[in-house]
Amino acid sequence: MSDFKAPTAWRIYRYYFFAFLTVLALVIPWIQVNDSYFFLLSFDKLKLHLAFVQFDMQELYLLPFLLMILFLGIFGMTVMGGRVFCGWVCPQTIFRVIYRDLIETKMLRLRKRIKNKQLEPDMSKFENKVKKTIAIIIWIALSLLASANLIWFFVPPEDFFEYLQNPMDHTILFGTVIFSALFLIYDIVFLQEDYCIYVCPYSRVQSVLYDDNTVMALYNTNRGGHIYDEHKEKQFTSQKDLQVNEPHAECTACESCVTVCPTHIDIRKGLQLECINCLECVDACTVVMGKLGKPSLVTWSSDYEIIDQKGKTKYFRPKILLYIALLVGLTVGMAVMGSKKEHMLLNINKENRLYSVKKMSDGRVRVDNAYEFLVQNTQNDTMKFFFEVILPKDMKGNVEIAKPKKEFTIVPGIKKKKIVVLRTYDMLANDARHDSVIPITIRVYALGHEDKIVVFRKSTFTYPRSDIIEEAK
Repeated sequence: MSDFKAPTAWRIYRYYFFAFLTVLALVIPWIQVNDSYFFLLSFDKLKLHLAFVQFDMQELYLLPFLLMILFLGIFGMTVMGGRVFCGWVCPQTIFRVIYRDLIETKMLRLRKRIKNKQLEPDMSKFENKVKKTIAIIIWIALSLLASANLIWFFVPPEDFFEYLQNPMDHTILFGTVIFSALFLIYDIVFLQEDYCIYVCPYSRVQSVLYDDNTVMALYNTNRGGHIYDEHKEKQFTSQKDLQVNEPHAECTACESCVTVCPTHIDIRKGLQLECINCLECVDACTVVMGKLGKPSLVTWSSDYEIIDQKGKTKYFRPKILLYIALLVGLTVGMAVMGSKKEHMLLNINKENRLYSVKKMSDGRVRVDNAYEFLVQNTQNDTMKFFFEVILPKDMKGNVEIAKPKKEFTIVPGIKKKKIVVLRTYDMLANDARHDSVIPITIRVYALGHEDKIVVFRKSTFTYPRSDIIEEAK
């Protein structure tokens, strides 16, 4: 028994994963490829950066895909592994581990043991008051960093620090940072796990997503015995009393799984909304039962396998396969739509006046239509643009560009308004009763990049009634 060596605790794996996520969150906002970020939703410059590709706000059709992937991913994760998102990914949990386990316990020794999360420090001692003050000061600094890090996904870091030099000119931005930091201070230092239990709506959602094969931290009543009755009332407080009723019960009633729980629940009571699947109770029981030469009574498994003992957990069941199919479909759909990103943006608005008619000195009649082009260069380089007019294939005649006569230059990220006049000297229609609306296609392209940076827009050219043409002659 004395030679027992506990396996690496799930807690250690969580710490490594938390460190990875923390570094990732801090580093990603700084990485640029061709002046584009991996993810940046810039309200300042009205752009979305996704996978190092820039999209204008008019292309925000990708954002619903991202939100659906996020929520379906979390829901699918819950069906598969319970509140594993809460215990392994949620910022609330990561921040609490940093504050409670790292700052209060490891750095300042305010708490005596990481494995006892129920025992609060004795704050009547002056030494502990000083340590608590230092812990809060450290967390204030980290809260400001975390709040700024969040803002970096909406305002690039280099812009953020430039704005920081004149904070009064950016009161909304820095007000958001300060408000977020204050919330984190209150949440992590004072509200603590009560946020997970009473505030977070996810705990209520998870209850409708669970099924018999959902993997979670479970106490094996078949081996350990029934500490609680069917009404969730505690029946026994010692192993001796428990074994009087259930002679083969193995639970030692050491309460290690209880004292280590960050949300202050007893896993032996059964499924509880407060459980965040951090698996600290699994670690605690593994150590205790391991010293007795027995496997842990608390395991990361499912009711189907542990409680009902119907067989191995079914991971890839129809519900999970449906979530996978939806996520794959959404990802493919987003990739396809993202690949069709236009390399320039163009809006065409026709002027209120339908047309103008003028007789030329050579006897021809000129018909003009005026338009307003709003063009935006979404590339990173200044480029020159021009366009051409494409008539229907069966249309006889020609529509030429009267204005502008030459290409126009647009700098990156700037919308430029151009007044465009299209002109014809040909008789495009001969209708005595109505003006003729002729469909046309406008092809706008970047000079030197005609095959890549090009967009097509549908519009119309209005040709007057035949009596108006005759009158002009």
